[in-house]
Amino acid sequence: MDRRIKKSQEAIMEALISLMTEKEFEKITINEIADRADVNRGTVYAHYTDKYNLLEVCIETHLDQLIESCMPLEESDEPSYPSKSSLLRVFAMLEKHTVFYTTLLSSKGVPALRNRLCEMICLGIKQHLVENHCPTRVDQEVQIQFLASATVGVIEWWFTHSMPYSAEDITEQLWKLLELNQMVPSPLLI
Repeated sequence: MDRRIKKSQEAIMEALISLMTEKEFEKITINEIADRADVNRGTVYAHYTDKYNLLEVCIETHLDQLIESCMPLEESDEPSYPSKSSLLRVFAMLEKHTVFYTTLLSSKGVPALRNRLCEMICLGIKQHLVENHCPTRVDQEVQIQFLASATVGVIEWWFTHSMPYSAEDITEQLWKLLELNQMVPSPLLI
């Protein structure tokens, strides 16, 4: 991708998030986004069909980065199952993009990020349960929804309460909760 195109797209996405810190998404116009990004209106439409498409692309871009951050590091002894270090990398990435996540998780009229984050976590949990043949005393779908909603709730709480714990501390707390729900290998088994 041409560097100028990438730079324009990043500026447009940053403009949207910046505007969302100031006003409701529904009240933001393409003209305001273009002005804030220092591009013309046509440039916005050259990359996005409308502000909803822009928001969707913005969310997907950040979630792709988040997914990438939790993958095992190359040439690492890190196991393929969820590890505490991969969870820490997720929280470090969340922390790095505080404005984005805080803005979108606290925007009541824009549940798109929360919904996509929950979907992503549900898929990860389901994959983990299937691959590891995890026994469950409740219906698997109920367990998946419970754990995904709880995880997203912790992330949401962390941001809406101005991150009262460091990435390391919140990782430790969430890891203990996952251990309690038998979603990660017990320290006695590894």
